[in-house]
Amino acid sequence: MPGSDLVGTQLLLDGLRFAEAPRWYGGRLWFSDIFDQRVLTVDELGRVETVATFTGDELPCGLGFLPGGTPLVVDMHRPVVLRLDSDGPRVHADLTALAVGGLNDMVVASDGRAYVGSMGIPGSPSGAADGRIILVEPDGTARVVADGLMAPNGAVLTPDGRTYVVAEFPASRLTSFHLNADGTLGPRRIWADLRPGSADGIAVDADGAIWTASPRENECRRILEGGHVTDIVRVADRMPLACALGGADGHTLFILSAVGGEERIRRRTNTSVVEIARVRVPAYTEQ
Repeated sequence: MPGSDLVGTQLLLDGLRFAEAPRWYGGRLWFSDIFDQRVLTVDELGRVETVATFTGDELPCGLGFLPGGTPLVVDMHRPVVLRLDSDGPRVHADLTALAVGGLNDMVVASDGRAYVGSMGIPGSPSGAADGRIILVEPDGTARVVADGLMAPNGAVLTPDGRTYVVAEFPASRLTSFHLNADGTLGPRRIWADLRPGSADGIAVDADGAIWTASPRENECRRILEGGHVTDIVRVADRMPLACALGGADGHTLFILSAVGGEERIRRRTNTSVVEIARVRVPAYTEQ
């Protein structure tokens, strides 16, 4: 049973279309508004800045940062990772030859290695596990480091630097891999079976516990390896899709939620918000 049911959330930002892939970096929350084709930042007072606006078919999603601070962003429309240079977006890695289906979320290690989730073929039979994890080196070269996954989504690297964990949303589980010195992924195991729960985006704290944005349950859960739930933040009447830990002291959980339900998301008529809640254990801040 959960250890504590935390106080509800506080609205930080609304008026968004489909906020996803949050990352706390440089004193601000970075995130993608997929349907509005923008990458934005917001501070703890709700002050917003637009970092990049796309005018073609791009659908920005997963975010991360190279060691010098240059942002990387996944394009869901085509299988590329973009680099947001000072003079505009550039292709950092073309994953056309490696991806199966569209790309989604991404986590970038402190050395600049990016781990990108390839979701698999849309409409595959129920139970199909054709998703992949693609490793993109800092120079843009890439290779597949894991396959046989069910729609890999949110991902984290644990504080000890030895484990990569990814949410397999259809399977209701968190799956982990040993992180090898060369950046490849070793043997996998089930980090936590979430059934009957779910996990979309995830975040790791300083103790190595993982917060899951659980859209089916309208809440975020703090989970220990093995599946024990220690804390719950309830998000009534919204679908939490992603979360990140940050803030000045690391104790703020940022929750990005869709408003309007799955049918409105499919029709792209939903709205989206960023909310915050205070949590007991701070963020893991090495990355």
